Amino acid sequence: MSKLIIFGAIIFVGTIASSYAQSKKVVADKIVGQVGDKIILRSEIINAIADAKRQSQGQENVVLPTECQILESQLIRKALLLQAQKDSLEVSETEIEADLDNRIRQTIQQYGSKDILEEIAGKTIYQLKDDFREAFREQKLAEQMQRKIVDNIKITPTEVKLFYNKVAGDSLAFYESEIEVSQIVIIPKANKDVEEYVSKQLYDYKKQAEAQGPKKFEQLAKNYSEDPVVKENGGQYTLNRNDKFWDPAFLAGAFRLKEGQISPVIKSKFGLHIIMMISRSGDEAIVRHILRIPPITDDEIKETVEKLDTIRNQIKAGKMSFAEAVSKHSDDEGSKFSAGAMVGRDGSTFIAMDALDREMIKPISEMKVGDISNPQVYSDERQRKMVRIIYYKTKKEPHRENLRDDYNKVSQRALEEKKSNLLEKWFKEHIPNYYVLIDKEYATCADLGQWREAAEKAAKGRVN
Repeated sequence: MSKLIIFGAIIFVGTIASSYAQSKKVVADKIVGQVGDKIILRSEIINAIADAKRQSQGQENVVLPTECQILESQLIRKALLLQAQKDSLEVSETEIEADLDNRIRQTIQQYGSKDILEEIAGKTIYQLKDDFREAFREQKLAEQMQRKIVDNIKITPTEVKLFYNKVAGDSLAFYESEIEVSQIVIIPKANKDVEEYVSKQLYDYKKQAEAQGPKKFEQLAKNYSEDPVVKENGGQYTLNRNDKFWDPAFLAGAFRLKEGQISPVIKSKFGLHIIMMISRSGDEAIVRHILRIPPITDDEIKETVEKLDTIRNQIKAGKMSFAEAVSKHSDDEGSKFSAGAMVGRDGSTFIAMDALDREMIKPISEMKVGDISNPQVYSDERQRKMVRIIYYKTKKEPHRENLRDDYNKVSQRALEEKKSNLLEKWFKEHIPNYYVLIDKEYATCADLGQWREAAEKAAKGRVN
């Protein structure tokens, strides 16, 4: 068992493309693997390969998973699922719904539009979600079981040093220059008159929907809402009262409503909303909303630039630290509680220059370590106008990996290896307890040795 990885098992794009191809040419499917009562189909393997190829288009030096590797990952997932069910683990419907919504959005982007996706799939978005809901549940339970096995594993400094010393000198990673950057971000606020005008428009939508019903609310959402995914979902979301993902004001406003009721105008960090309660059960609810974002004028941007310039001068004069200024003034929730530090995918505050957003690279390239930039106006991923100042904190020169400069990275790899070893040990102990079936088509897969032994044992048991 070379790698204990659960590949992305729920493949929308591959499955939809495969379904489209099969409508032209019938391809026989068959069971190629089984753990307990959980089966693996040949089509699942083929779809995963197709999806991996599609996602890697345009990328260089990509190593695609083999059919053997994908079958192994599926066997692992089924075993984890069986244990999760035995241990009575659960996953919430809200979590599954959120994952389905995200995957649908990604797939729509790949195909270009909701209509094209539905035409190719031969099904509506709601039917697609129903088709994949149980598979998502399985994936979530398997991931939850894997976390249960390894989440309490810790790594000591001695273990990190031993791990580092195992790596030959010429095998150590080489890092290009990395920097630490912090920022204070302020979102310009619309003036009161503009906000009031937009609020009146929302109250007009509310009156129309109250007079004509839920269908009118959905139509108004599609016509006027500035939620970027409104065309896909008609402004509809599934909420859970305990989910921290949602804006607190939006969540509180939604759960004050009764079924069929429409809220007054609610102000969140995204803009102004009205919310209709579709249905509710305990801490879960289905709502539909209309979002309007009051436009920002040059005057509001100018005021924000002046405010940040004052903050910059106070920091430079020693009247407060950059971290204190972040805590008091920054609107960026992603960095507000880390003293404004930008963090890479690995959780480190040291990041490569090309990991910065495009509009930050130019000012950083003209700054020295210790500098604080002048206020910069830029657009975020939702094309909102923002203003920030940037603190160029430190810089690491290009270097070969070492424990002094890269302890966190080495520690993370050492921890992952320790977890992988524990998982491998867990599977060695549990595989013999499962009924396993592997199709003869995969008899030459070198990494399926333990699974084949279990399959042979199961076959002997059937004969006896």
